[in-house]
Amino acid sequence: MSYQERFLLAGLMGWPVMHSRSPKIHGYWLQQHGLAGAYLPLAIRPDGLEAALRALPALGFAGVNLTIPHKEEALRIVDRVDPLARRIGAVNCIVVQKDGSLEGRNYDAFGFVESIRQSAPDFVFNKAPAVVIGAGGASRAILAGLIDEGVPQIRLINRSPARAQALAQEFGPSVEAVAWEDRAAALDGAGLLVNTTSQGMVGEPPLDLNLSALPVNALVVDIVYVPLQTPLLREAAVRGNPTVDGLGMLLHQARPAFEDWFGVKVAVTPQLRELILATL
Repeated sequence: MSYQERFLLAGLMGWPVMHSRSPKIHGYWLQQHGLAGAYLPLAIRPDGLEAALRALPALGFAGVNLTIPHKEEALRIVDRVDPLARRIGAVNCIVVQKDGSLEGRNYDAFGFVESIRQSAPDFVFNKAPAVVIGAGGASRAILAGLIDEGVPQIRLINRSPARAQALAQEFGPSVEAVAWEDRAAALDGAGLLVNTTSQGMVGEPPLDLNLSALPVNALVVDIVYVPLQTPLLREAAVRGNPTVDGLGMLLHQARPAFEDWFGVKVAVTPQLRELILATL
């Protein structure tokens, strides 16, 4: 009989953090692969982030995920940042290297793209323009992912026009800032519509967007996953548009992090999805 040399440790740092489904996701994979280890929710106040991250090597952690409000601040703390995380301007995964140094990575763009590939395998990214609603942190990751997949034009819409214009300037000529009042007309000819805002989440008003100009074959994605079927997705489905909910992005962004930490390739299975669905 063989035994692991050490108990595997990873976790999620956030404030707050106990609402996260990430411990169940990684716990499922640890159990599935017969690995002795744990993925822990770590409630870390903003002023304690640097000390907590620097303690990871001594505590035997392979790494951590980061969530609100730590994703941007971690860029300053870690020893290295991979190019994609630098472009996005945020870190959602930290890997402890063998020498104890910390490398920051970001797998939100990967999670977004892979969720579409799994749920809408016939979708072609580089065929038609995309419309992205919102200009926050999630939007930055999704813009990077869409650009890397060859989307020819991205129409970025935000209630605050200055934020959209700043992102368009930062991410390059394929991103065009569109005024909020022109949001309905911007859907004309689009092949993809993505909501990156919290509108439609439980406790929030639905996204205020008239879909009449959106082609009925356009894919509609909402990164909100509580509820799973947001008002936007329900309206799109009634029109006949294919839809992708936000749970896939959460599940898929966890895959490369698990592999980074523990050296084991994992998959998003129907069983894992059902496990997390039961917690929503």
